[in-house]
Amino acid sequence: MPASHQIELATTLLSIGSFLVIFLAARSLAEVMVRLQLPTILGELLGGVLIGISGLNLIGAPVAMASGGNGMLGLVGLVTHLGSLDVLHVYEDVYATLEQVATLGLYALLFRAGLESELDLLLAVALQALSVALAGVLLPFAAATSGLMLLFGVDLMPAIFAGASLTATSIGITASVFEELGVLRSREGQIVVGAAVLDDIFGIVILAVVVSFAGGAQPEPGLILQVIVAAVVFVLASLLLSRWAAPWFDGLVGRLKASGEMVVASFAVLAVVCLLSSAIGLEAALGAYGAGLMLSNSTQLEEIQRAVQPVASLFSTVFFVLIGAGLELGVLNPMEAANRPGLLVAIFLLLVAVAGKAMAGWSFFSEQPVRRLVVGIGMMPRGEVGLIFLGLGRQDQILTPGLESGILLAVIGTTFLAPVLLRQVLTPTAA
Repeated sequence: MPASHQIELATTLLSIGSFLVIFLAARSLAEVMVRLQLPTILGELLGGVLIGISGLNLIGAPVAMASGGNGMLGLVGLVTHLGSLDVLHVYEDVYATLEQVATLGLYALLFRAGLESELDLLLAVALQALSVALAGVLLPFAAATSGLMLLFGVDLMPAIFAGASLTATSIGITASVFEELGVLRSREGQIVVGAAVLDDIFGIVILAVVVSFAGGAQPEPGLILQVIVAAVVFVLASLLLSRWAAPWFDGLVGRLKASGEMVVASFAVLAVVCLLSSAIGLEAALGAYGAGLMLSNSTQLEEIQRAVQPVASLFSTVFFVLIGAGLELGVLNPMEAANRPGLLVAIFLLLVAVAGKAMAGWSFFSEQPVRRLVVGIGMMPRGEVGLIFLGLGRQDQILTPGLESGILLAVIGTTFLAPVLLRQVLTPTAA
């Protein structure tokens, strides 16, 4: 039996080494993405692919590491004089910690998404935004779910989850491009941002419902309706409570004197609402989003966002890297005949992801002239929201490797294409 000091040393080396590898890979490729004027989350995701089971095999689920060829585990074994099995057992505990940190990153991301939900902006373009949001959710969801089942024989629950992963819109990516080109406050910008907020709400509700039934048998219609109603009521309650909870939060923080009061109070609200969500049988992820909605009406919103951003970025980096590290991109290799059906699924999901949102730009009535192509392209990027769906699908083992890679291709493709196409469409006008 290994000595306790050997186990402790191995735990320390693997813990520090894992986080070091994760942050080095993520930050290095994020810097590349920034210089290419692309979202940093793509760098974090690709950093995970680089060090994961499809790349250098430094970080990944323990079952994948058991096959050998892992340089970090081998180096730790050499330093601590532990056998490969003993090092693997230590790594299992370390990886469990990484997953816990990644889960915190997931909740922090959803909390920030809720904070960005501006109710006044929604009301200004309510009808157009609602129409675009509904079309942007229903078209890709219905097309992806039915297509996967009818064309590719995918089971009901994985097909529904893959379809749900294409419903959301990344408000951050589109808003940043609109702001850069000076059209964020245009009617197109308002419609897209408002619809993206509603998309997130609809998507999170769908996510909560799907994940609730992911581990069991085919759910009964009555139970599905019960969960949908509970999720919708929870989100609506969060929106309504923002009128009361935000002033209460502002008053509480105003009385606190110790340093770091804003970030501590914000994460305390996040934890409480997550617990409440779990207590009534919904996903804690829905609670994280609801907590952000509750504080979105705060007079100190910008201070909350500034306080939460560094901590959320730290945790969310681990979340995105672990997603990339666990993806088996080899299933998309067209040179292997067995992989070609999976590659077709991936291409199908990418096409649906692009077309479903683009068509939403023609789904509303407006008496004023609106550049509908701008609206459609603006709804296209999935970004971090799509990766949240993918991460939860992996955690709950809903998706096959082929579907995981297909969703990843759709997320990366739309996240890359949207900023490029928006600049092409808007720059002549802005000039």
